[in-house]
Amino acid sequence: MQRFSFFLRLPVILALSHTYVAMRLAAAAPAGPGRWLAASTLLLTYVLILGGFFSRRSVGRPAGDAMAWIGFLFLGLFSWLFVLTLLRDMLLLAAAAVNAAGGGLTGAPAYAALHSASAIAVPVLGLAAVLLGLVNARRRARVVDIEVRIDDLPLALQGLTIVQISDLHVGPTIKRAYVAAIVDAVNRLSPDVIALTGDLVDGSVARLGEHTQPLARLQARHGVYAVTGNHEYYSGAEQWVAEFRRLGLRVLMNEHQVLARQGVEFVVAGVTDFGAGGFSAAQASDPAQALSGAPASAAVRILLAHQPRSAPAGAAAGFDLQLSGHTHGGQFWPWQYFVPLQQPFVAGLHRQGRMQVYVSRGAGYWGPPMRIGARSEISRIRLTGAGPA
Repeated sequence: MQRFSFFLRLPVILALSHTYVAMRLAAAAPAGPGRWLAASTLLLTYVLILGGFFSRRSVGRPAGDAMAWIGFLFLGLFSWLFVLTLLRDMLLLAAAAVNAAGGGLTGAPAYAALHSASAIAVPVLGLAAVLLGLVNARRRARVVDIEVRIDDLPLALQGLTIVQISDLHVGPTIKRAYVAAIVDAVNRLSPDVIALTGDLVDGSVARLGEHTQPLARLQARHGVYAVTGNHEYYSGAEQWVAEFRRLGLRVLMNEHQVLARQGVEFVVAGVTDFGAGGFSAAQASDPAQALSGAPASAAVRILLAHQPRSAPAGAAAGFDLQLSGHTHGGQFWPWQYFVPLQQPFVAGLHRQGRMQVYVSRGAGYWGPPMRIGARSEISRIRLTGAGPA
């Protein structure tokens, strides 16, 4: 229902924001054809963005994927046009205030030149940002090394390596070749455990199943574990859970697995997505249930939870480390500053009480194929004790 409500509100939100940008930029264009061109371009952008969003039912079909590519690229461009227009207005207001105060820094001719030049700079900088973001997004995710110190970690578990993949978002713009490249990079790391922390797909099994096949090649000494993210629920969670299990992934639905290294036990647990209860009450996320029945003697308890906001419940349940994704690290500037409105952590290593939380920036992207200031990542987490491993 929340997803449906979002798509009802989307055309209105986009229309209002496009109107604002059109009024500000078109007003700065030369009267006549220049203004009509600016306004017409923004109208076309609006239509293409909506086309990209509403092509989601055709994911996996060439025409639908092409429409999504176009729509999401224009969404990325408009995002920059909107933000840069806001910044431009702030600059013009500041210049006007200085001028009104008799600062002598602008004057009427200088202000007019600033007004015109800044209007041209907005689309130029927006296009440059889209190109840079596209290059960053389409590069294979880099490997990021994280050291997590665990108090009283037994010697047998020091150096235990968990490779985390999150937010692949296989869909209209991310396909099998990219998934295969991620799998090859992960396997080269020879991890002890592989953790897939949700939002692996954006479409149905029927349309995208062939593109997730490389996941079957993932190899780790103690197994490959996965949990659901919110996008699995948008795409048919039951079917995807069955498909992931067919591929050999151990999908943890509010449950755990007891593992051992050199005779020392540790626990890997997983919960359904934080919002899963909105789709099925039986699948409501429950970290306490995920740990229920685990041996009290386990040296380390690791929770896989798609959204960082599972952390308070995870810490209360007694976990030592939570691995999450969902945020994409903001994906591109300035949206990382808005993530805290919903999530307690944006990216990197944090603490929730005695539990540590690592939030991956994700191996893929959602929506605009863009990343700026938040490079995609394959997270290699290494457990260490108080002293050297």
